[in-house]
Amino acid sequence: MTTVLLTHPACLEHVTPYGHPERVDRLKAILAALKDPDFDALDRREAPRAPDEAILRAHDADYLAEIKAVAPEKGMVALDADTSMSPGSLEAAYRAAGAVVEGVDLLMSGAAGNVFCAIRPPGHHAERDRAMGFCLFSNAAIAALHAVEAHGLNRVAIMDFDVHHGNGSQHILQAEPRVMYTSTHQWPLYPGTGAARETGVGNIVNAPLPAFAGSDAFRAAMNGVILPAIDGFAPELVIISAGFDAHRDDPLANLRLVEDDFAWATERLCDIADDSAGGRVLSTLEGGYDLQALARSTAAHVKVLMRRGGRDG
Repeated sequence: MTTVLLTHPACLEHVTPYGHPERVDRLKAILAALKDPDFDALDRREAPRAPDEAILRAHDADYLAEIKAVAPEKGMVALDADTSMSPGSLEAAYRAAGAVVEGVDLLMSGAAGNVFCAIRPPGHHAERDRAMGFCLFSNAAIAALHAVEAHGLNRVAIMDFDVHHGNGSQHILQAEPRVMYTSTHQWPLYPGTGAARETGVGNIVNAPLPAFAGSDAFRAAMNGVILPAIDGFAPELVIISAGFDAHRDDPLANLRLVEDDFAWATERLCDIADDSAGGRVLSTLEGGYDLQALARSTAAHVKVLMRRGGRDG
């Protein structure tokens, strides 16, 4: 089996206002990095459009109808202070959600060893009934709920190492015992959620990190809190919300991780997936706003997935 790369040209058509950090160049930088010969073995596929049924597992019908209704034919529409839609945004969001749904299907059929979804807009801030934090649809939550509802899994684990807490993932999943959501993130920081006391129905595990925390603190939180929780849950599928804005060069926050930290975390999550999930790992892009750091970090992450995806789980 191989690592499947799912993306779609529509994700480059989600245009944000001038100077916005979540910009088209982010995905361009990643795709350029993944053209290196080191990535020739990737199985590259176009993401399908998500069916509404998959989106509605995570989002209210009224919210989906509203997003469709406000999608502009020209210009831009602001959904909140930092989240907007251009004429290409709705299709991009449908393809982003479609990527994670397709990724789950490929993993469950045995057609992929693991999957990386190079998509935008990102997803983990979108709550059940509102867009926020650059996000329209909650991609990781959509993937997890597709796995449990369409494939009958009883234990799906999400690990979110974005520098910002995934309030949307937590909001959608906090009463769903079949899905564990875990997160390391800088705290306090936008969006203000993610305290260790937020535990849902015992399925939410937050390991907040103080500003300027680096590799040692991150790995201690992973080894001491996150990885034991996921391992104890014995997931049948591991989903990674792969945000690379905890990198020391990122302009939006103040953690001090480097590429090797993301590679290390990916290795450890693959270890757990090998033990209980037949190696099944789905990774979906979240944040990361310094283009060079984003490209290098994504490359390090995908190299691990490729090495691990070739193993028999």
